Amino acid sequence: MGKGRLEAFSDGVIAILITIMVLELEVPHGTNWAAVRPLVPSLLSYLLSFIFIAIYWNNHHHMLHATDKVDGRILWANMHLLFWLSLVPFATAWIGENHIAALPTAAYGAVLLLCGLAYTILQRTIIARQDAGSRLAAAVGNDKKGMISLLCYALAIPLAFVRDTRLRARVDRRRTLRRGRAHVAHSRPADRAQDRAGIARAGAHGRPARATAPTRDRARASAGGGDWRVDPGPTVRVGSRCR
Repeated sequence: MGKGRLEAFSDGVIAILITIMVLELEVPHGTNWAAVRPLVPSLLSYLLSFIFIAIYWNNHHHMLHATDKVDGRILWANMHLLFWLSLVPFATAWIGENHIAALPTAAYGAVLLLCGLAYTILQRTIIARQDAGSRLAAAVGNDKKGMISLLCYALAIPLAFVRDTRLRARVDRRRTLRRGRAHVAHSRPADRAQDRAGIARAGAHGRPARATAPTRDRARASAGGGDWRVDPGPTVRVGSRCR
């Protein structure tokens, strides 16, 4: 049978996938760069997926151009590839909405891996159905590039969880430093030096910064609506030795 309908159907599906991905993008609710900043993860995931689908479309076009005849097995292998490609918009939206978290990133890598496996199956099915010495078999060769791509996709899945652990530790450290700076901003000048020293030590060791006693007392008094000043109590002076 001819390959014209197979090419037309595949091109239409890929075009629809790109359209779905761009329609998933949100419009910034503002006219400055601050309104665009929360959308950066979604834009980056869309760009990556667009390049990914564009590469598949080019490879698919050249592969079918070198194909002489098509049968039922090739049609089903092509549908298998289109099925996994149709999940790319879903994985793209998930990874963009969750700011590249571990599970969405791993799922995105799994979709890319399955797309690569489906393309390899389609390619070998076409080569097996062509005559000896076909143009496609000569162009593919041993397909080292395809095997390396599949290996990279497989490695990306567990690495997503390793990266997420380090990213969370970095975010927790930044939050600790921000909280410490907030305490310093509301403290008296005499107490700021002690607070800054505590924040610096916490930032160096990755521990939560502790506010000084006057800062904690002011925070409690502010919550209760009272005065933040603390009665130091009676002062007792002792000599250089304890008796």
